[in-house]
Amino acid sequence: MNKVTIDQLIQGLREIPDADFVSEFVYDFLSANPVELDSIRKYFYWSPDFYTRNLVHKNQRFEVMAVCWEPGQVSRVHNHDGQQCWMTVPMGRLRGQNFAIEAIDRTTGYCKLRETDTFDLSDCLAARVELDAPVHQMLNLKEHGERAVSIHIYSKPYDKCLSYCRDTDTFKEVQLYYTSIDGKLCDGVTL
Repeated sequence: MNKVTIDQLIQGLREIPDADFVSEFVYDFLSANPVELDSIRKYFYWSPDFYTRNLVHKNQRFEVMAVCWEPGQVSRVHNHDGQQCWMTVPMGRLRGQNFAIEAIDRTTGYCKLRETDTFDLSDCLAARVELDAPVHQMLNLKEHGERAVSIHIYSKPYDKCLSYCRDTDTFKEVQLYYTSIDGKLCDGVTL
């Protein structure tokens, strides 16, 4: 299968009509258009403390982000604020862990989660986060022993989400930040 540059991927996403910018159609498009690794290297920023979120493209309909993971780094358990998400891993391997909400009390911030299925991503395989079960976590397992990069497409862009703590059975809204935008570190970010 031929690979595309990140710019070609973004152009292809722009050409998808609004009515077709849905889970199955974008998933199929991402599956058929694996991203050429060299075309995203300028977005690679690494931190020993936490994975980095590097904005590649953003418009009113979608955003594309390159997320860089050191071995052993994991995301918080989170949702996507009601937005759709597709991802692919052109470098390394990641595991996704999905969760079901067993109980929730929005007035107290209580939330009990149960692990459901897992999925593994590597070699430009595509995945999607389903809106009916959006709570998940991404992990670059320490035993993988290598860095990983994932490409995420979100429709619509969002700047906050719910973060869940399984140790305390609580959740809260958190603000999201970029590490870099268009290949340049954001103000105040040091790595």
